[in-house]
Order: sequence, then C-alpha cells, then structure tokens
Amino acid sequence: MSFFRPTIDTLRAYTPGRQPPLGARVIKLNTNENPYPPSARAVDALRALDPDALRRYPHPFADEFRRAAATVVGVDPTWVLAGNGSDDLLTILVRATAGPGRPVVYPTPTYVLYRTLAEIQDAPVVEVPFDADFTLPVDRLAAAQGALTCVANPNSPSGTATPTERLGALAAALDGILVVDEAYAAFADENAVALLDTHPNLVILRTLSKSHGLAGLRLGFAIAHPAVLGGLAKVKDSYNVDAVAARVGAAAILDTAHTADIVARIQANRAQLTAGLQRLGCRVWPSQANFVLVRPPGGDAARIYRELEQRGILVRYFDEPALAEMLRITVGTRTQQDALITTLESILRPAPEADR
Repeated sequence: MSFFRPTIDTLRAYTPGRQPPLGARVIKLNTNENPYPPSARAVDALRALDPDALRRYPHPFADEFRRAAATVVGVDPTWVLAGNGSDDLLTILVRATAGPGRPVVYPTPTYVLYRTLAEIQDAPVVEVPFDADFTLPVDRLAAAQGALTCVANPNSPSGTATPTERLGALAAALDGILVVDEAYAAFADENAVALLDTHPNLVILRTLSKSHGLAGLRLGFAIAHPAVLGGLAKVKDSYNVDAVAARVGAAAILDTAHTADIVARIQANRAQLTAGLQRLGCRVWPSQANFVLVRPPGGDAARIYRELEQRGILVRYFDEPALAEMLRITVGTRTQQDALITTLESILRPAPEADR
C-alpha cells in the first residue's frame, strides 16, 4: 500500500553531494561551495539583526533584498523575484508552467534537478544530448518546443559556457519560457541580462550560494519581465524568503568589492587547478564556473573517487553513462588544491615497489 501518487513512488530522487558535519577533517571539493568567508558586512548584518524580525512574518517579496539585487544587476525591483535559493525558483517555474502534455526540455548532461522537478509534475521530459565539447544544441532544443526550457550557463557539471548570442537565438525560437540558470555566472566572461530587453520569455536565475559564500543561507533570485514574475508569484510560498536571509543577503550582494575580490581569487585558483590536473594527464574541460570537469587517465573515475574519499578528499562522481569516466572537482583554496594534486598523483602514479 502506498500513500503517494504513482509518480512519487517511482521518482528518482535528487541526490545531493555528501555533506560531512562541520569540523570534519576532510577537504571538501564536491558541492561547489565557495572556499572563502562571506562578506564581513553580511556577518555584521546577521549579528545586528533585530530579534523582533524573528517574531514577525517577513516581507512576502523580501523587498529589502529585492531592492539590493536590482541595484546590483541594474534593473527595476519589479524585475526581481527572490527565492529560497535558486532551486526554489526552479520549483516555482516548473509548477507554474509544466505538467501533462507540457514538456520540460534541457540539454544533457546537466543539473539533474531539472528532471526531478519535471517528473514530480508528471511533465514529459525531453533530454537533448550535448556533443563531446558541450556545445549547446540550439536547433534541437528549439524543435522540442518545451513549455519550459532550462539551460545552465555555465553548465554543470561541465563548467562550459554558451555565448550570449546563441542563448538569444534559442529564446527567439521558443514559444515557452527559457530559463538561463546562471548559478555560476559570476565566474564567467559574460551573462544574459542584456537579452531581457528583447526576449520577454526569458528568465535568468542567480544564487548567493557560490560567488557570495552563502550556500547555508539559501537565497537566490530570478530576473525577468514583471508580467512573467507576476505569474510565478502566484505559485510561490507566501513567505518563501525569511527575514534573516533577506537582511544578510542584501548586505552581501551590495558588497560588490568583496565579491569581485573573491571571484578573482577563485578564477586564479581555477587556472592553477586546471594546470595541475593537466600535468597529471587528465583531460579538463574549459570551465567558466567554480569547478572543473575532469577525465583522469584511463577514465577510472569511480575508483579514483573512492580512493580520494578514503584519504579525506571529497569530489563529485555522477554514476550515469555520460559521466561515468569523469569527476567534478570544486575550485578550492591553494592549500586544498595542492593537497588534492599530491594525493591524486600518488593514486595515479604509485611509487614503485622497493627492490627485494
């Protein structure tokens, strides 16, 4: 006997990366968190929070954060909708647009939550494969004519980015909504905000989890035409962003100097990590995110993942055919990356046995 819809009984649940307890003696490079602390202004805002803000319901649209995000992006606040992380906004989008006969379309491999959310809604799923270089298959995505088409840019797990003009061409070819999921856009060469002027079916998602070091806060936002956000607002929870997140997030996003400094450090570390992995004979896809996709020599990614874990280093392994020979490795501090490279070298090139 089941209490659930058949869809839920057969659903392939999304599996997050392993989260060891705080203080665990591991090098954690598996969930694309920022290795550096958040803005001191954000921490000060948390410490100064009026306890009365915890007693009262928060503003239903997190207006304090909404105004701050709009200022940084350069749009009117009516073009911003806040969410409990960008995953909350993805859930809102799927609930509002998809269902039986209304497909969700995306290139693959990519963020697997898109599939999970579509299946919850009993929506058809259309997965369009990338080629080996992760070039966005614009024509095939457009031909699928999804009620919702999702493109992570930069893509996860590849870290590769699609030029803005190709995203614009895709938006122009669609009757439904195009979501450009820009969770990692702060680390990339460009973003899609300029396309909003000419493409009313475009929704851009951002998060403070990566570039702002606030993954534990759960805060993100959508940027889109107010008419689109008005429809999404009908579906969101009444108070989907709490008072703490709105206050701390506003302080964090306005501290643009801190964010720029951290992003520059991560980009430099990314280059160092890529070079170190390539010296070991790994194939590394060109990343514009805060992680890299890696094929170790011989493609024995599952074994290497397990051996790294046994030695206290966590990376991400996706047990699915398109990624079976690959690892996704988060950009860390220089110290973390040095330890990773040294450990990986000992796995890939074990010391010869002593003469007997």
